[in-house]
This record gives sequence, structure tokens and C-alpha cells, in this order.
Amino acid sequence: MPVEGKSDMERIGLFSEMSYVTIGDKYVSRFMRPFNEAASKNRQMLPGGTKTMSALQAGYFEPQFVRIFDGEAYSNPVQLRRRYRLAESKKNLGKAFLPSNGHKLPCGLGSYYGTIGGSYPYFSPQLKARERYLPPGKNFYTNPGKKGTGYGYANLTIGEQYPHEPDGYEVERIYAKKAHEEHKRLLKGGPFKLNLYPQEYFDMNPYFSDKPLPPVKQPPPEKPIVQPFIPSSPPKKPGGMKGGTFDPYPSHSNEPYVIRTSKAVTTNKEQQVFHPPPGPKSRPIKSIITLNVTR
Repeated sequence: MPVEGKSDMERIGLFSEMSYVTIGDKYVSRFMRPFNEAASKNRQMLPGGTKTMSALQAGYFEPQFVRIFDGEAYSNPVQLRRRYRLAESKKNLGKAFLPSNGHKLPCGLGSYYGTIGGSYPYFSPQLKARERYLPPGKNFYTNPGKKGTGYGYANLTIGEQYPHEPDGYEVERIYAKKAHEEHKRLLKGGPFKLNLYPQEYFDMNPYFSDKPLPPVKQPPPEKPIVQPFIPSSPPKKPGGMKGGTFDPYPSHSNEPYVIRTSKAVTTNKEQQVFHPPPGPKSRPIKSIITLNVTR
């Protein structure tokens, strides 16, 4: 089959296909190759082994000890602190102050031994002299108190007993009805209605319409039912003698029972069944819409 477009050689722009570089080389299995081939060739780096830490200079990288600050002054902090204390002690005019006697320690809880002023009478734990307590006298009684809780007992409170008022039937509903009637009486007009109330785009009831309904159609008048045709005399029923038919029963001829022989199938010389050739086959036909589009 012809290839569409240009071939690979035409696109590269060469006269012939280049030969491969690895043609003729011996095959070396990947299992026989060394892991690091460059490590087995030429001279390798020999570090000389590790050095142990010691007091000698051989345990370090530098051949001699290198100081951080070269030529700095050496100072001893202990010696500097001693010199500072000697310079401060020369400023004293005499010997160090020593008290004549140490402070005294108290001998127990609540004792004032060793204090400067001693005890104070305000902190004394002794009680002061008080007068004898005389309880106040009781109030006089005009009448002994009546026994009872007050609920369900008559004449136990200070005042008179509350009079009982009977409760009417549905008092709250009657009061609410009177308040509603009084509210209606005070109103001057009906409720305020605004014609510019926003309406929805679609009605909630799809069957609602502002237009009046058409008049009701009257049903068509009913046609009277025609009585079926009834013949004057009913037909005769067929019997064994065929008396109800127009013609008498036809005569029956006796036919002997004969076995029919099957005919042989017509075949050709090659003992094959003849099949007629098929008729013309149908072909796909374009639709009318496709033809109109093509036009």
C-alpha cells in the first residue's frame, strides 16, 4: 500500500541508512561486568588509615597547635579577683564592725524574751469583765394561737376570710369575646390593603384564572333506541334429518381407503438437491432528508 506523506529517509535528508556503531562487538553479559569499572583502573586514593586521639600533634590535622588569637595577652581570673579584694580592703579605716552581744532567742511560743519593748497589754489573751446578760421579756398574749395551717380552716388568719366567688363556665372565652368586640367598636374603618403587593411570577394554583368560565354546554339529545327486528316465525332447528335446512342432506359416496406412496425427490447426477439461484439482493438506499441536504 502506498504510504501517505514522505518516508523516514526523505525526512532525514540522507542518501542511505547509517550503519550501527555496535555491529560486530562481542557480547558481554551484565553479570560478568564489574560493579565499578573505574575503581579497578589506574592508581587509587590511599588515605593512610585513621589516626587515634592522643596528646601528640599527630592526632590532629595541623602539624602544630594553632591558637585562635595569635599574640593575645594572658590573664588569670583568680588572680584578678584577689587583687580586687586587696584593693577594696585598703579603703577600710578600721577593723570590721562586730556587735557587742548576739541577739537573744525566745524560749517558747508567746514569750517576749529577747525583744526590745516587751509585751503589750492590747495583745493579752485574758478576757475582759462583762456584765451579766439579762434576756428580754416575752410579749403579752391576748389569745392563744389557733391550730391549723390556714388552708382549709376557717378564721385562722389575722383578717377576715376571703369571700368565695363562683367561677362561670368558659370565663376566659367570654372575656376574650368582649375584648374583641370592644376592639372592633373602636375601629373607624376596614383593614388597609395595598394594591402594589408584590406577586410571584407563577401562581401557586395552576388551575386558577381571572377570566369568567364559558357557558356550560348542553349535552346532545338522546336518540330513541330502535327495537330490533323480530321475525314472525322462528327458524327450524336442525335435527338428525336436516329438516331445518333449505336443501336435503347430500348423498355420501363410499371411497375405499388407499395408501398414498411418497414421490422420490428429483436430484441431478451428483446426487445433490437442486436449489434455485437467489433473486436480486436489496441495496442500502439513502433517505429523502439526506438527498435534500446533499442538494
